[in-house]
Amino acid sequence: MMTNFRNIPGVPHKGWSLDTVYDIRDDGQTEEETNYEACMMCGNEKIRYVHVLSHPEYSQQMKVGCNCAEKMTDDYINPTRYERNLRNKSARRQNWLKTNWKFSRQGDYYLKRDGHILIIFIDKRSGLYQGKIDNTFGRKKYKTVDLVKVALFNGIEYLKSKGQW
Repeated sequence: MMTNFRNIPGVPHKGWSLDTVYDIRDDGQTEEETNYEACMMCGNEKIRYVHVLSHPEYSQQMKVGCNCAEKMTDDYINPTRYERNLRNKSARRQNWLKTNWKFSRQGDYYLKRDGHILIIFIDKRSGLYQGKIDNTFGRKKYKTVDLVKVALFNGIEYLKSKGQW
């Protein structure tokens, strides 16, 4: 069990800055497989969305849950907003995995989405699956079709963040 820093002298309770928020669950990982974090401030266990905070008068970053992040940063909007964005992305990823793909005459999976063509095919040399968005081939190869689907989802999310989708 992780230390509860709330009652340790010298640990500030206010004046923290939110550095980042991340989802502890890896792509394709189930709830049972997830190694959750514990909030460093209150000790609450099973934190999936980790808020990383820093303080000018404290050398260590704190990894905390949303409620502690709000109190420590005195910001009751952004920690919740960032976590909601991650939750929404996770839900989109789950829905993406349920999407019905079609089969080409060559036996490849394909999907037309927003004017783009996504293809999942087997690399003849390795026997592993690989993905392609339009004319851009993914660099990695995967053991399962679902892992390629997640990689393509992440590629689409990246392209959207750059305004290229």
